[in-house]
Amino acid sequence: MPIVTSQYWNIAYGRTEGQSALDTEGMQTMRRLADNMSVMLKMYATGKAEQPEIEPWAPMHFIR
Repeated sequence: MPIVTSQYWNIAYGRTEGQSALDTEGMQTMRRLADNMSVMLKMYATGKAEQPEIEPWAPMHFIR
C-alpha cells in the first residue's frame, strides 16, 4: 500500500480559529504533502510525472 509522505508530522497548530494558518512550518508541510500526493496520483494515472520544486524549510518556533 503506498503511503504519501511529507517533510515532518502532518499537522498545523493553533488555539483559535484561523491561528493554524499562521503556522508557517505546518502549512509548508501540508503543501509538501499535497504536492507529493499529486505526483503519486499522476504517476499511477500516466506512468510519469514531474517532481515539484521543493521550497526551503521554514521552521516556526512557538516559544517567544
